[in-house]
Amino acid sequence: MRKNIKLTALAATATALTLGLTACGSSSDPSSAKADGGKADESKPLVIAASPSPHADILNFVKDKLAAKEGLKLEVKEFTDYVLPNTATEQGQVDGNYFQHKPYLDDFNKKNNTHVVPVANVHLEPLGLYSKKAKALSDIKPGQTIAVPNDTTNEGRALQLLAANNLITLKEGVGTSAKLSDITDKKGLEFKELEAATVPRALGDVDAAVINGNYALEADLAPAKDAIALEKAEGNPYANFLAVKDGNQDDPRIQKLAKLLNSDDVKKFIEEKYQGSVVPAFGTPAS
Repeated sequence: MRKNIKLTALAATATALTLGLTACGSSSDPSSAKADGGKADESKPLVIAASPSPHADILNFVKDKLAAKEGLKLEVKEFTDYVLPNTATEQGQVDGNYFQHKPYLDDFNKKNNTHVVPVANVHLEPLGLYSKKAKALSDIKPGQTIAVPNDTTNEGRALQLLAANNLITLKEGVGTSAKLSDITDKKGLEFKELEAATVPRALGDVDAAVINGNYALEADLAPAKDAIALEKAEGNPYANFLAVKDGNQDDPRIQKLAKLLNSDDVKKFIEEKYQGSVVPAFGTPAS
């Protein structure tokens, strides 16, 4: 994150409570969010939780340049972790979120008994391998240490990237749920598991690190230029999307936002601003 704040349980609780009390116009206030037979009141602001970059940047572009033409009042609330956006969406403290991909959401819903569903794909942040010591994959040698995200889906994704670049060998068929125990040949490498948001800060303490695209951007890394290995965009299941609590997909405000996020204007904005470090990935999320 921009400040890479590691939220404590107390801070997380306080944030959630604050949202519940102050998110005026969000679905935490049934009297303001619903009108006439339970339908969403389109005059109320649509409150979306998002990671600071690139998600909030993209949403703020929509808010500043596109939303008014569609009669959409958009409010963006930034979060610096991967938990609170979904819990706030589930509890109705925000109307939706934009920060995650399908494998992560599926795992989150299963573990937390939440009911958040994707609405529209927007972009892909290629996961990358970075190093302050190695300039190329060939510089990664036995005995060196690689940091990886410690949450289920991002660790599996990181290990798949390493396997695709012949740095490790994984058991056949493990897919996106790969764990360190699924490595059949470490090729002499050691691994350090860290919370995804903290991996960029550890880059100087390890020989290489696999970093999520949004956290790389916030750490002033340019994935398209700085990564020594980068995910391919084609056929990638990790598109980030707009999501809501199940049952709110047809909220007219959500539909307007989904349309704008998949517009030519947003495509141009992403391509010009991020220069390949973030790429458009529009369309309907996989079921």
